[in-house]
Amino acid sequence: MSNIQKAFEEGGAFIPFITCGDPSLEITEKLVYAMEEAGADLIELGIPFSDPTAEGPVIQAASERALSGGVTTDKIFEMVEKIRKNTQIPMVFMTYANVVFSYGTERFLKRASALGMDGLILPDVPFEEKSDFDNLCREYDMDLISLIAPTSEERIGMIAREATGFVYCVSSLGVTGVRSQITTDIGKMVQLVKAEKNIPCAVGFGISTPAQAKEMSRKADGVIVGSAIVKLCAKYQENCVPYVREYVKAMKDAVKEG
Repeated sequence: MSNIQKAFEEGGAFIPFITCGDPSLEITEKLVYAMEEAGADLIELGIPFSDPTAEGPVIQAASERALSGGVTTDKIFEMVEKIRKNTQIPMVFMTYANVVFSYGTERFLKRASALGMDGLILPDVPFEEKSDFDNLCREYDMDLISLIAPTSEERIGMIAREATGFVYCVSSLGVTGVRSQITTDIGKMVQLVKAEKNIPCAVGFGISTPAQAKEMSRKADGVIVGSAIVKLCAKYQENCVPYVREYVKAMKDAVKEG
């Protein structure tokens, strides 16, 4: 069982996303510890990119702030090295193909794996083009996380058969961001995955309230939240850690109730 799958062992996994370096890498490191203390089961670390096509304005702005603050992939790797001296919580990078390509795909994966990262999410790489990354991920014992969207129905089985780690179920069409309601039939998406493979399914895009988290946790094995946390980082900046801790605890409690 991979480290990622262990995060789902008890069911009801809560998975927060943060943008590395927003407001600073020192704060990002503190956020990881605070979110783990608050009950996070797996953490997504966003490597900022200048053109994050899957992201809404909240995470785009966070990427811009981090990049203008001088954040680089190497500096993020150095931060992960520090984090891994203090916690073994499952962690995955979420970024874009260009970031990995420009660093050198094998060099990136070799370094990430050596530092104890467990997986990689690349929202701009379609299933048909994933082999460029997937073969190297397997070689370096990293899970390449597959995404399925509400429009993927015909392809869900195919994607699920080759999925590793967990399957990221995208709850809404369009980009990331807070939504007032989620109308996608997540239960059906999860059923189609499980019919092919016994792999955890986590739902993301648009979830921001404990009520939404509770509802989604009844339909899937985990709940992913990004924009709502990144908003707290933007609002409170250097003082955001206690606010994020409190929010993650409320969301984890809701997921457990679900």
